[in-house]
Amino acid sequence: MKSNPRISPAEWQIMKVIWATSPIPAREVIARLSAVREWHPKTIRTLLARLVKKRAIKFQRQGRAYLYRPLAKEAECVRAESQVFLDRVFDGGLARMFAHYLESRSLSDSERRELKALLNGK
Repeated sequence: MKSNPRISPAEWQIMKVIWATSPIPAREVIARLSAVREWHPKTIRTLLARLVKKRAIKFQRQGRAYLYRPLAKEAECVRAESQVFLDRVFDGGLARMFAHYLESRSLSDSERRELKALLNGK
């Protein structure tokens, strides 16, 4: 089984754009992220290059543009990152994580119903 690349928090921002719209030219990735982050275009290009090197994305040259596509699947990366977080912060204890969140904030009625439905489905 192929392992998912380790993606940094900044790289996650790039991946979210690419997962949402693919193929996508580098100029569009830069435009979207520049609108919400104070990142220089060169920073975004560096992050794109790192993700290519990690084999999380690939590119295809089309004329003067580079079109980016994901190689890593979003659901698999989310699952892997969630497990890393759970292991690092809660020693792998899913119940401990739920208890922490339930103690630290209140749930709306719709969130309660959703959580109950998820638990009943397992």
